[in-house]
Amino acid sequence: MLAVTIQIAFALVTIAVIMSFFRLLRGPDMPDRILALDTLYINTIALLVLLGIYLGSALFFEAALLIALMGFIGTVALCKYLLRGDIIE
Repeated sequence: MLAVTIQIAFALVTIAVIMSFFRLLRGPDMPDRILALDTLYINTIALLVLLGIYLGSALFFEAALLIALMGFIGTVALCKYLLRGDIIE
């Protein structure tokens, strides 16, 4: 039962990744693209967690934590650059 649920979740999150990537490429403005990039890395984290549950490996959870950390820092840096034109004050 859990295997079927994880496969359905894989399919739905994969569709969300494709839609986020499409918005990243075709976003009308820069804030829309930054939001799509943020959503893309969150969906990638969800895929890694699902894969870790499916395979029973803790390595995927560590990779998800690293992607979450790098994604958060990247989003903050892009937003700061977009608002001020400079990252480091």
